[in-house]
Amino acid sequence: MDFDFALILTVVTLIAGVICLADKLFFKQHKSPAMLAKQEGVYKENIIIEYAYSFFPVLAVVWVLRSFLFEPFTIPSGSMLPTLEVGDYILVNKYAYGLRLPVLGTEIFAVGKPQRGDVMVFKFPPKPSMNFIKRVVGLPGDKIHYEKDSLYINGTMVGRKLVRQVPDIEPWEQYYDEVLGNRIHLTRQEVGRYPAGKEWSFTVPEGQYFMMGDNRDNSNDSRFWGAVPEKNIVGRAVYVWTHKEPGLKAPTFSRNGAIQ
Repeated sequence: MDFDFALILTVVTLIAGVICLADKLFFKQHKSPAMLAKQEGVYKENIIIEYAYSFFPVLAVVWVLRSFLFEPFTIPSGSMLPTLEVGDYILVNKYAYGLRLPVLGTEIFAVGKPQRGDVMVFKFPPKPSMNFIKRVVGLPGDKIHYEKDSLYINGTMVGRKLVRQVPDIEPWEQYYDEVLGNRIHLTRQEVGRYPAGKEWSFTVPEGQYFMMGDNRDNSNDSRFWGAVPEKNIVGRAVYVWTHKEPGLKAPTFSRNGAIQ
């Protein structure tokens, strides 16, 4: 079941904060350890107020860190292979593209804009409660075109170099070094998955971004549902901090490193 953790965290933090504030102003039930030491007998505080004071500081710190600095994500699918594998745990820089209000996504302080080649986390336009991760291929106003197994941006073919085929004889998958902006990254393609003659074109609307997975033949991306509006941006994926295979297996740190 999909749920919006950012919304839940915001609501819970707000409720705890309101309870603490109301107690300070009106109920005045909460007492510090020093005040309790001066009183005789046993003082029983309302359990809701007690929990609010106990959890609000922790919730507030987590809310600030997660909303404006860094947020952890788990890779659930193979759409970004070979760059990101299923089971990778990554950190997403929340301020790289500007500070945004949690849940609403409204930019409150401009810092930077997505650049071609960035790996970006965003809210899935057809279902904003879901987070997706893909690579930025097209910027606002770009004309994206695919023809004869090659990708073009504004009339210029995207550079790529074949680095590996599996198997060596009659290969069915290929790996390329692809150049997008200032980034060189690996992409995966299945031989013969799409006919060489298949063509498509897309003009990126202003304020939106065209996203594609590095696993080009196995990615649900902008080719199928359109561009990503700026308000859907979550942040830039910057680091793989651990990896865990499914099942009862311990996390490993063999894949730690910056995301290219």
